[in-house]
Amino acid sequence: MIRKLLETVRFQFVWVVLLLAGAAYGNTAIDTAAQPQVQSHEKAQTEKAFDAGKMIIEHISDAHEWHILEYNGFQLSIPLPVILLDNGKLVSFSSGNFHHGHEAYRGYRLMMEGEYEGKIVKVLEDGETIDASAKLPLDFSITKNVLSLFISVLLLCVIFISIGNKYKKNPNTAPKGLQSVLEPIILFVRDDIAIPGLGKKNYARFMPFLLTVFWFIFLNNLMGLIPIFPGGANLSGNISITLVLALFTFAITTFNGNKNYWTHIINAPGVPWWLKIPIPLMPIVEIVGLITKPFVLMVRLFANMTAGHIILLGFMSLIFIFGNMNIVAGYGVSVFSIAFGVFMSMLELLVAFIQAYVFALLSSIYFGMAMEEHHSPEEHTTEH
Repeated sequence: MIRKLLETVRFQFVWVVLLLAGAAYGNTAIDTAAQPQVQSHEKAQTEKAFDAGKMIIEHISDAHEWHILEYNGFQLSIPLPVILLDNGKLVSFSSGNFHHGHEAYRGYRLMMEGEYEGKIVKVLEDGETIDASAKLPLDFSITKNVLSLFISVLLLCVIFISIGNKYKKNPNTAPKGLQSVLEPIILFVRDDIAIPGLGKKNYARFMPFLLTVFWFIFLNNLMGLIPIFPGGANLSGNISITLVLALFTFAITTFNGNKNYWTHIINAPGVPWWLKIPIPLMPIVEIVGLITKPFVLMVRLFANMTAGHIILLGFMSLIFIFGNMNIVAGYGVSVFSIAFGVFMSMLELLVAFIQAYVFALLSSIYFGMAMEEHHSPEEHTTEH
């Protein structure tokens, strides 16, 4: 059973990755805090006190480069490909040519402030004045979140394809190594998520999706807790990613809804006629419910993962805030900040699993509701 599930799941990654990559490409939230201002940046850094809000936004936002560390004005980062579609012309180059926002390149500039903050715009020959007559180019750049998405999907494919091949070659042997770690979790998804929500009759059809979405969310939640490359990207805290995952659930629920499901939405039995005619109040309420279900899935995952990162970074920020006031206070607060930081990190490990579990569980329940068969009063009495 496990072997069949794994063999099916590994082929589900293709269409999931394509839509998730599109969502990551479409995300326009750019990490401007991690990039310096164009003029007198070093001087401004020395004059300004530590900005906790700016630091936190830097770590939870997307960016055109993968910032690793900064020390005494030196910034170590991984430049990422910039891909623009400008008036039908494809333009690509490395984001390193922007020099962390200091310079324009080939008539384009990554704006650090103002109306177009975080966007790549066309500029005049001076490299600073925005070309007002030109439209903004379409930005399909591989940002930090997109690269993190590719890395996580590559890891999932390597892990599950290799394990699936082991089950295929040795179907009758006991699991070893990574197999013994993943098999209990796969059985957990089957026995505690899929079967309770869908029943033994229908659960197998949806196991590939449930396993894919569970492992995708869980792995990216864990990678987001790793502070250094290839971790540190807040992918599961990206509203575009959670939106696409929720749309997957919504689409599967909608297309698998049976006659009984749609009847209860359009013409719910047992509801007084004056709630349906002349104003279809109940159908409107039911249709709103269809929309709120994926919305709740989207917001829950996004909010919980983003809030965890903000709280953890907030504790770390206290060290520098009090350190700017008094060096002794900084050392004193650091003891409590680190202790609470470690506690929050442990809690985030639990939350990483819980959020993957909740998303898969609710998806399973929605699928089961859409395919629930109508039972007559006689059948209901017989069952009891």
